[in-house]
Amino acid sequence: MKNKSYEHVQTDHGINGQYKTWFLDYASYVILERAVPAVEDGLKPVQRRILHAMKEMDDGRYNKVANIIGQTMQYHPHGDASIGDALVNIGQKDLLIDTQGNWGDVRTGDDAAAPRYIEGRLSKFALEVVFNPKTTNWQLSYDGRKNEPVTLPVKFPLVLAQGAEGIAVGLSTKILPHNFIELCEASIKYLKGRKFDLYPDFQTGAMVDVTDYNGGQRGGRVKVRAHIEEFDKKTLLIKSVPYGVTTMGLMDSIVKANDAGKIKIKKVTDNTAAEVEIQVDLAPGISPDITIDALYKFTDCEVSVAPNTCVIIDQKPHFVNVYDLLRLSTDNTKNLLQRELEIKLGELNEKWHYTSLEKIFFEEKIYKELEKKHETWDKVIIAIDKAFSPFKPRLKRDITREDILKLTEKPVRRIYKLDIDELNAQIKDLEAQIKQVQYDLEHLTEYAVAYFENLLKKYGKGRERKSEIKVFEVIEAKHVAIANTRIYINRSEGFIGTSLKKDEFLVECSDLDDIIAITKRGIMKVVKVQDKVFIGKDILYAHIFRKGDERTTYNLVYTDGATGTTFAKRFNVTGVTRDKEYDLTKGHDKSKVHYLTVNPNGEAEVVRIILSPASTARNKEFDFYFEEIEIKNRGSIGNQVTKYPVRAVKFKEAGVATLGSVKLWFDDKFGRLNLDGKGIELGDFDAEDRILAIYTDGTYEIVDQELTQRFNPEEVMLVEKYDPERIITAVYLDNDKLQYNVKRFRIETSKLHEKFLFIKEGKGNLLEAVSTEEEPLLIVQSGKGSQVRKAKFKIAKMVDVMGWKAVGAKLVDFNKNIMMEWEVKEAKEQAELF
Repeated sequence: MKNKSYEHVQTDHGINGQYKTWFLDYASYVILERAVPAVEDGLKPVQRRILHAMKEMDDGRYNKVANIIGQTMQYHPHGDASIGDALVNIGQKDLLIDTQGNWGDVRTGDDAAAPRYIEGRLSKFALEVVFNPKTTNWQLSYDGRKNEPVTLPVKFPLVLAQGAEGIAVGLSTKILPHNFIELCEASIKYLKGRKFDLYPDFQTGAMVDVTDYNGGQRGGRVKVRAHIEEFDKKTLLIKSVPYGVTTMGLMDSIVKANDAGKIKIKKVTDNTAAEVEIQVDLAPGISPDITIDALYKFTDCEVSVAPNTCVIIDQKPHFVNVYDLLRLSTDNTKNLLQRELEIKLGELNEKWHYTSLEKIFFEEKIYKELEKKHETWDKVIIAIDKAFSPFKPRLKRDITREDILKLTEKPVRRIYKLDIDELNAQIKDLEAQIKQVQYDLEHLTEYAVAYFENLLKKYGKGRERKSEIKVFEVIEAKHVAIANTRIYINRSEGFIGTSLKKDEFLVECSDLDDIIAITKRGIMKVVKVQDKVFIGKDILYAHIFRKGDERTTYNLVYTDGATGTTFAKRFNVTGVTRDKEYDLTKGHDKSKVHYLTVNPNGEAEVVRIILSPASTARNKEFDFYFEEIEIKNRGSIGNQVTKYPVRAVKFKEAGVATLGSVKLWFDDKFGRLNLDGKGIELGDFDAEDRILAIYTDGTYEIVDQELTQRFNPEEVMLVEKYDPERIITAVYLDNDKLQYNVKRFRIETSKLHEKFLFIKEGKGNLLEAVSTEEEPLLIVQSGKGSQVRKAKFKIAKMVDVMGWKAVGAKLVDFNKNIMMEWEVKEAKEQAELF
């Protein structure tokens, strides 16, 4: 029995060891041979084998993809499906393969046609940059029948241009694609010892926020947003899709968000053709600005991508940043260029050597040794070698037997026709080439810079950045969530919730909102929207709670249960702990609230205090003015109203707002109105005040103070508090007549949220300058260098005030070098005073 037990342990140990070895072998294989690209060429093995097979097939014509797959199968042992998928993936990136036929669409997610229907060939860029058999290291293919490249001699940061994604055993890689032109420029800057920046660029376009890119390393993150345009107040157009999202997937996410009540839309339609266009029809009464924010927050119109740059270096996976990866790639390119130059120099020297031998052989009549009678052929060779002896110092290396044999193989009839001058010209040309190659080797960095500059010149056209780099503002979900939930209240029993449908309807809100409630006992509580929650019996007030609201003011009159004294208090509720009970009285169980109002702008009403008839007070009724007490925090006791028993408190007279006007700012970075002091100060606003926005296309718009509305910062020329009496001065380009017109006008419309064109209608007409100063002084600069001229125009004295639809008067002729700016005297004088 002991022996059996021992044998069992031994066998189990052996199996464990084998499993451990097999797993490590498999993990290494997946990492090195399938999932992670090599740093030398930026390719995975399947991609490398596809390109090698295409080079073998290359005759300048297109090849069926099915044939390319078949050729690649000689090198790649994983079947046609994996090869076909990888081939289509390379072709869709529009860099290495010149495609023909339907290769699919990364924007819509459409698959490529069957391999027998589509064709491809290596692009001119690939033929120039990727291949050179003289600098390629070779190895046997999996079956030992063919040679394949260990890595291809790619002279370009290919992995950064194409990007890469793969999941291995225990690790993964996700290298985001970058812009071709920017990669070339970054390589040039690196070679010149200058700093450079690298940020992702996606074929699908869209906008990208690279604030947290972190050089593409683990822990970094980029946000990608679709371009969304407001076609009209009822229609939005999505003009691009984020990286990794298809139009179909984007539409599905919009439908799901609508079904979940996050947004409200009527219909979504895919109009994509040559350009992406998804039309979103809004439900009646829904704000397009809020819907745009909600699309970014709740759908795939905004996605977050986490890069993880991992490549194979020296047969091991390494996590690097994109800056190091570009340096490694550029250094590798420089080394490959050096090897090519050294090989070329060797070939030129060899050609120079043989051409020089030919010249001496014929010019010095050494060939006549062939006519002499020598005993053996070896003696002929020796005689020719001896005849060369006086001329050997001219040569760069020794003369070999192979050199002489090559000379003797030249046909005799050609000897007499040989043009010595032609040989001299060849030698001279070879010496010039050798000199140039030697120079390039001595100035290798400059040669590498010129190489990248040549790539830019030859292949950079049409490869401009597609993704717009922007900084995105943070969108709070509760600020944009549609009111999709109905809240009900049972005041006497003290319950609030969505399931109390038989009780009193309270308010519509989103499921992300909080509800604030106050009971007759004076208990305040903030709760999350839910099916049913107990607040406390006899609920006096309940509504949506806005955190940080410093303007909404609570006016409260209560009697302290311990002393019978009645107090009045005014307070704000800016922040609380959810589900915690807050006592707004002095804390006695018998305390009672007589009166409560919640006023959005700190209105201070007048109330009538009615005392108990049995009280000993001389005046049983008197008025109390809330405006006489200060707004304090919710925990304050309040001001004493009376020590006598109170029978009732009744509203008597509405009061005015005790809070000042609201100060607004315009954040010109994100195109948002705000109360936080970000951007340009617009001034103090009362509730009825409006805002004027003027745009580059020559339209103006009057809007309210709603903070959720959006402005495109790139289109806005002026945002300020609207004054209907203020005169607007505008200079615009009349593209038809190629002149700048100027006009002065007052706004005569009053409709909100509608754009009105105030410049001449026409293609290419654009607003050049606008001002609301009383006497604006316009500085116009034209010309370049020493030809620069400046002129000042006092517009108010030149042009009368006209109707807002007027064309205006000619100012100056169009000139592409013209620059215009306003000189604001008032600002200068104020600056001097302070």
